Amino acid sequence: MKPKIKSPTYTPEFRASAVKLAIETDQPKAATARELGININTLHTWVNQYHKTSQPNPTQVDEKHLYDQLKELKKENH
Repeated sequence: MKPKIKSPTYTPEFRASAVKLAIETDQPKAATARELGININTLHTWVNQYHKTSQPNPTQVDEKHLYDQLKELKKENH
């Protein structure tokens, strides 16, 4: 039986720096991953997670918007 190889653990700071480098430079993500010594799939995962958390969900409506919309509809009814 082969011994299990443990994946390296990266600090949040390292992940954030890697994502920033991947997003802000013109070089391919594969080259960025190679320079940092990480797997390209790992970098893609981090970038995707960044995009999911940094962009608000377009279907999500905040309460202030609903309140303003309700006020406008009440005004129209009168």
